Amino acid sequence: MSGGMGNIGDLMKQAQKVQKDLSRVQEELKERVVEGTAGGEMVKVLVNGANEIVSVKLAKEVVDPDDTEMLEDLILAAVNQGMKKSKDLAQAEMQKVTGGLNLPGLI
Repeated sequence: MSGGMGNIGDLMKQAQKVQKDLSRVQEELKERVVEGTAGGEMVKVLVNGANEIVSVKLAKEVVDPDDTEMLEDLILAAVNQGMKKSKDLAQAEMQKVTGGLNLPGLI
């Protein structure tokens, strides 16, 4: 019976290591940045690996007071692209830690 308890102890140690590694990766992702663009890079949005928008850059040519709808669409497209890249980055980094296990709620 002691062999079974040893396995549980090993499993708990592994789970604690994975949890610690996941926390480390989540912190590191805050420092990693991806870029979403639209309109031939006239709109650029930087998003960190924690899915937070850290910067929005607009080229002067894209700012037309008579056509704010176009600018809104470009910003939306760039944000969506940046968020997708951020999510993909986070998933890839988390899979390195979890060995490809799908652990809901991590990303």
